[in-house]
Formats: sequence, structure tokens, C-alpha cells
Amino acid sequence: MSTPKRFPASLKPAAAPQRELLMPQRHLHQATRDAARLARPSGTGLDGGAVRRRMVERLRAEGQFDERVLAAMAAVPRHEFVDSALAAQAYEDTALPIGHGQTISKPSVVAHMLGLLMAGHSARERGSLGRAMEIGTGCGYQAAVIAMLARQLTSIERLQGLHDKARLNLQRIALPRAPRLVWGDGRVGHAPSGPFDSIIAAAGGEDIPPAWTEQLAPGGRLIAPTASSGRGQVLVVLDHVVDGGVSRWLRTEHEAVLFVPLKSGIV
Repeated sequence: MSTPKRFPASLKPAAAPQRELLMPQRHLHQATRDAARLARPSGTGLDGGAVRRRMVERLRAEGQFDERVLAAMAAVPRHEFVDSALAAQAYEDTALPIGHGQTISKPSVVAHMLGLLMAGHSARERGSLGRAMEIGTGCGYQAAVIAMLARQLTSIERLQGLHDKARLNLQRIALPRAPRLVWGDGRVGHAPSGPFDSIIAAAGGEDIPPAWTEQLAPGGRLIAPTASSGRGQVLVVLDHVVDGGVSRWLRTEHEAVLFVPLKSGIV
């Protein structure tokens, strides 16, 4: 029997749990207004790790998050990835503007999505995200967290300004291994670095690009905000299952979300 190559022909939908809408991006004017009422931080207290541990403790108290993900988030200084005027808000559970009309996702959204990836078959077997691909590097924060959990990370950003910003931000952070940063079209993935055990997207489209499913290794898991009939945008988990030598992609829909649009090309 031939192995199906294209998404979505072989997908088998699963029932979707009903949960509240996750909004990883806040309105930019709201975040800017919040920043204006706060004093510019001196940096005291942000570099010691205690404030990160308090953020993680709040996340632990508020939801069922993977402890390995929380440990990685406790090790990554989020304030290094936002503008200094917003650093005082870096450890609140809120999205913040990072320029170019984009935002850094809420810590709880990062923890939730990475927790779903860690629950995939490959991650359970390896105890890590293995070879991972991130679509939408942004300011580099989530890439830093993934780098703590993956054997190898390729992160793609279509906006050169953000790609350059992420590179500078990540150079200041001590990581077990440096991610490979690519300025390119995330919809086409990055076949030279694949196949990938884990794929995560930080932008939502009408579909899951075929290139992503083609680059997802057997046993691998993909998570991406995707349009769903009658539900708007939801978190979609796609598992590459091999049964009797035949590949299929099992799709599971989770809660409603609101991410920035997934776009083609580079800018």
C-alpha cells in the first residue's frame, strides 16, 4: 500500500474539547498604555531568577502544565526579549508588543502549547522535543524555551527585522545549544533540517501547509493555530502515525485561540 504524502486527505478528525478562548496576542495599544503607567525598570530583581520562579509558581497553581516546560521557562529570562520600557511586565501572564505589528505570546500559552508537544509520541519516548521546527521566531523567547527542551531547533521568521532582533536577543542567553535561525517563508518549512519530531507554529492559517506534514517525522507531533469549520481558529494537534508501514495524520482540535495570521513570503 502506498504511503499518503499530502495533507489533509488522510486526516481523521477527533472530538474537540470545549475550553475558553486563548488570546496570545493582546491589543498593542492596550499593552503600550499599560507600559506608560509603569516606571522604567532599573533591572534590579529581574536577573536573579526569583521573579521567573514566581511566574512559574503562578502557572503551576493555575493550570496543568508539563513540569519540564515550566523548568525551561524558569531558566529563560523573558525580560531580555522585550523592550526595556515593558520589562516590568515581562513576568505577568500577558502578551507584549515586540514591534513590526507582532507580539510575544503569554507565558501560559507558551506553556500550554509546548506541553501538548511534549505529550507527543516521539517526545514521550525521547524525553525531549527531539529535532524541532518553530514557525515564527518573533523576538526569540519561545525559541529559547524550546532550545532547553529539544535536541536541535530550527526557527523560521519571515520578517527580517524580527529575525535580526531574535538573533541579538538569543546571543545574550546561555542555552545548552544554539537554535538555527532562518530568515524565510515559514509556510515552506525547512526541509534541509528535517524531518522534525516536533513542529510548532506561532501564527494561524486557514490550513496546515503540506510542507509541514511532509517534514513531520513518523511518530512526530505538530501543533498550530488553524481555522476550523464553525469554530473559528483553534489549536490543532497533528500526529504522524505509522500503522503497518502506512502513514496517516491524526488531527485533534483543542480550544479556540486568536493568533496573528500566517503569511507567505519574506519581508
